[in-house]
Amino acid sequence: MLFEVWAPQARHVALEADGRTYAMEADPARPGWWRGEAPARHGTRYGFALDGGPARPDPRSRRQPDGPDGPSAVVDFGRFAWRHPWPGRGLPGAVLYELHTGTFTPEGTFDAAAGRLPHLAELGVTHVELMPVCPFPGRHGWGYDGVAPWAVHEPYGGPDGLRRFVDAAHALGLGVVLDVVHNHLGPSGNHLPAYGPYFTDTHHTPWGAAVNLDAPGSPEVRAYLIGSALAWLRDYRLDGLRLDAVHALADTGPRHFLADLSAAVDALAGRLGRPLFLIAESDLNDPATTTPREAGGHGLHAQWNDDFHHALHTALTGESQGYYADFAADPAHALAKTLRGGFFHDGTPSAFRARRHGRPLDPAATPAHRLLGYAQTHDQVGNRALGDRLSARLSPGLLACAAALVLCAPFTPMLFMGEEWGARTPWQYFTDHPDPALAEAVRTGRRREFEAHGWPAEEIPDPQDPATRDRSCLDWTEPGRPPHARLLAWYRNLIALRRAEPALTDPRWRYEALSVTAEGLVSFRRGPLHIAVNLAARPAALRPAGPVTEAVAAWRPVGLPDGPDGVLRLPPETAAVLR
Repeated sequence: MLFEVWAPQARHVALEADGRTYAMEADPARPGWWRGEAPARHGTRYGFALDGGPARPDPRSRRQPDGPDGPSAVVDFGRFAWRHPWPGRGLPGAVLYELHTGTFTPEGTFDAAAGRLPHLAELGVTHVELMPVCPFPGRHGWGYDGVAPWAVHEPYGGPDGLRRFVDAAHALGLGVVLDVVHNHLGPSGNHLPAYGPYFTDTHHTPWGAAVNLDAPGSPEVRAYLIGSALAWLRDYRLDGLRLDAVHALADTGPRHFLADLSAAVDALAGRLGRPLFLIAESDLNDPATTTPREAGGHGLHAQWNDDFHHALHTALTGESQGYYADFAADPAHALAKTLRGGFFHDGTPSAFRARRHGRPLDPAATPAHRLLGYAQTHDQVGNRALGDRLSARLSPGLLACAAALVLCAPFTPMLFMGEEWGARTPWQYFTDHPDPALAEAVRTGRRREFEAHGWPAEEIPDPQDPATRDRSCLDWTEPGRPPHARLLAWYRNLIALRRAEPALTDPRWRYEALSVTAEGLVSFRRGPLHIAVNLAARPAALRPAGPVTEAVAAWRPVGLPDGPDGVLRLPPETAAVLR
């Protein structure tokens, strides 16, 4: 079997496979590359020794059976027998469901998660979005400190476990999206710097030196990351990738890395004959992220829209700390602006940032499905001091209102696991670092961060305590009992309505009328449907834009217009979809 590795600074490289050592030769056709052959089969353990040093895992390792610091293992992808053909499922009309493998079930494995997929199929979502699954130290963690971008976390089930999960999802008609992290690697188990200039001090990020996208050696690093992305889509039959924090991908080259990546993914989609898509997480509010490449943009297919989340969260909770301050100044205006055209910060002043932020998004040139809308995500729950969900402080009625606004707005909706039944379990920040010094640094840093915001140290969960992870696991007895069962039925009805009514998946930012009042009354019409939401704790009345004959869905019974005043009467904390 041929083994290859890029190690441009090494003077000599040896392959260690199954306890034997084989010399490697420099590849004359590819500067910096080394190649060598050795007997190998599926499961063979191997690594590369640089200049007489210890054997290290392969940067392109497809499996790390003993964790990030152990040897790599050969994976024969032809051995897996896919049972269910999959034509692919694109993003337009989708409803995504963000899922963390390690806490979706108490077992925390792909196989256990696959056993719960019928729940998602019955819910009506179209795609499962898995949080990162690359190897990281220990057993439990969020996954954003992964260190082997081509491999799968072994405690979850490794490569075959992920493929069994994807195959089970496809059997139920569900697509699968994977969250990948290109902007940094974790603080422990990262062997890439030993091989070459994968990182550069030319730019700095919150995690230290930046991934090298534009300094010497960057062509190979770019190819490394693009090759990883294509391998996930091709070898695991994924439908799309969510790209973590693309604003931290520093690239001053002639064509941005994201444009190269999107071009490569579009080309792969053509070869495979099925749709593939990329979703960015970006803090820039820059329309260029999803503008087609031929029009000068990066060509990604969608991006998360935190502005809508912040506007909705502020309207629901009244919170005004941190970045919510910009939205809390006028919650009605913020929610109306994001519903009407996506971005709130489009060059406007941001008190939180003490500067202007964002660029204008042209709704006429940007299909609405290119922005994801959501009431909760792993970030917006887990980065709170206690990991508390909206259900910890909102009534079931307000949770129903949030669902109506997310699922009836023009965005591509996304739910966070457990949201659909108002899960009462928190989702907290947890780690499992074997290195005692790193574990203590994470514990101390988390405590100091929230103490600075007034939280008593004893109330802040210890990320390293196994109980923190255990508390974050979903309780699967909740969906079948009140008040959760009623909210779950509401989500199912709204998703079914979205699937049945073309107006709700219309990619145009198109409303017959849109109104958000300071009193918490939100109403808009999309095609034949009128969505009315009362966030207030008292009844409200409004005049619908056009005649109303029936309530297609209502959290509480509403008073339809039946008199000369033509007024619709909404109970407190109620949402209704009317025809």
